Amino acid sequence: MRQNTQDARAGRLFDSELRVLQVLWQHGDMPARDIAAILGEQVGWGKTTTYTVIKKCLDKGVVQRIEPNFVCRALLTQEQAGRQEAGALIDRLYQGRADRLVAALLGGDRLSADEIAGLRRLIEELPDDAAVE
Repeated sequence: MRQNTQDARAGRLFDSELRVLQVLWQHGDMPARDIAAILGEQVGWGKTTTYTVIKKCLDKGVVQRIEPNFVCRALLTQEQAGRQEAGALIDRLYQGRADRLVAALLGGDRLSADEIAGLRRLIEELPDDAAVE
């Protein structure tokens, strides 16, 4: 069974918080006003909504505020967020069993031959100490 490796600093991220992080991952550090402009175009958020979500990201410790100009920096990488979200999905739907998630993916004809080969390589390259008890 998989151990819960969710990043305690971030907790569960909401879709809105992931949107802010996605802008930062794509564009790098940027002023909050620029994030608001981008999300205003992408999803129709107003400035107040964007700043509220940025504040939640700051409170969770996944975004850092740098002065002057309220520049935002992602403190959580896309890879860390992906592991966290995958872990939450495994816990929620598969009782902590990652093998059941993989089985669901394989059984649903959602993986190409190249993707399956890539998974095989990843499994073969796992270090001996990667298994959890």
